[in-house]
Amino acid sequence: MSSRHRAAWPLVALFTAGYLASYLLPTLVGRLDDHLPLTTPQAGVLGSVLLLCSASAGFLLASRVERLGARRLSRAGLLLMAAGYGTAAATTVLPLVVAGAAVGGFGSGTTMTVAAGRIAARRDPHRASTLGLLAVSATAGALYLILPALGGGHGLPLAAVAVVALLVWPATGHLPDSRDPSVATVGSPLPHRRAGGVLAGAIVLWALCQNALWGVSGRIGTDQAGLSEAAVGAVFAAALGAGLLGILGASALGARFGRAAPIGVGTVLIAGCIAASARADGLTAFATGEIAWNTLYPAVLSYLIGLGAHLDPRGRWAVMVGSASALGVAFGPLAGSLLSEHAGFPVMGLVLGTTLVLLAAPLTLVAVHTTTRPLSFGLVRRGGLTATGTPPLPVPPLGTPEQPLAPLSVTGRHLTRRALSTAGPGTGPGAGGGAGDGG
Repeated sequence: MSSRHRAAWPLVALFTAGYLASYLLPTLVGRLDDHLPLTTPQAGVLGSVLLLCSASAGFLLASRVERLGARRLSRAGLLLMAAGYGTAAATTVLPLVVAGAAVGGFGSGTTMTVAAGRIAARRDPHRASTLGLLAVSATAGALYLILPALGGGHGLPLAAVAVVALLVWPATGHLPDSRDPSVATVGSPLPHRRAGGVLAGAIVLWALCQNALWGVSGRIGTDQAGLSEAAVGAVFAAALGAGLLGILGASALGARFGRAAPIGVGTVLIAGCIAASARADGLTAFATGEIAWNTLYPAVLSYLIGLGAHLDPRGRWAVMVGSASALGVAFGPLAGSLLSEHAGFPVMGLVLGTTLVLLAAPLTLVAVHTTTRPLSFGLVRRGGLTATGTPPLPVPPLGTPEQPLAPLSVTGRHLTRRALSTAGPGTGPGAGGGAGDGG
């Protein structure tokens, strides 16, 4: 493992813990519905409460990570996850389950806030975010295979997230316990406010469209495509595997083609996949749409996270982008259920696809505007065109005459070692002990 990856692994671990609950949301909500006195909409609302608490933690703590300390805040988030999800898993008393899910969700958001902020400050935030998405996808995929073999009960998915939080705890020892002096001051203004606001607002709808389909994909497979539950599960397993390949592809591609093209083109392609999945009437169409969509979705998401990190090296926009995504995820299943119930699956897919095509324009414009600015004469920035918070270095205008060079005269035939040393206090002509002409 390279030194760069060794340095990134604590952040990847925190990223995995923070995102895991949202990745397990379908099985979590399904088990709450099956094993607790909750209706399907009520179980969905409980899942939305978890994600809303996660999003609120991100919005609340985005600008406070440095002041509170990354290590202290990440440990608080992991403790809230372990306590909240553990409590919800250990009881069937509904008020305690709801309270535990809310506390655990806030802990997930806190952990994700630290991970996103620290990833944004890295030299290559896109690579680190793709590693995080790869890790959480692999972990969730393994749990999807393991949990059914462990039996029923509403608490297994919740307990799994709590255990992962405890396993990640040692990674916090590699985080700074106080404010990082390498970044701007705590009171520095938030850069790119307009572009960041457009990005966060668009990502709410972007994530909502993705999870509106995900929330009803099982019903599309069984009710419209006529597949068995086992066949639908096999398609989902293949789709998760394809998602891992998509993340690996995004990691290998990096910023070779910039961010605008992968975000814009990828979003339009996702729109087509959603429309195709919603119209599926057989195994081939359903599997093709779901696998293609799951291949593209995490790859484009990694570029969106990287774009948020690019807007502010302190990670505040990256945190808000993640929180905005969680907000969209929270309301996605509800939107999908309402659209499919009142208009049918094909119309739902058309509405979601059209929305994504419209969102591709502002997302692409934000990426173009913030990553391809022309270089002005007389001004360069360290590290390229990105806003790093370092002051610009003035460059003399073109045509400025060169500064005259002072002639150096040497008397005598020999120079002492001191005469050739670097300038410093006590080495000038008036310094004692001789300087220029030893003989």
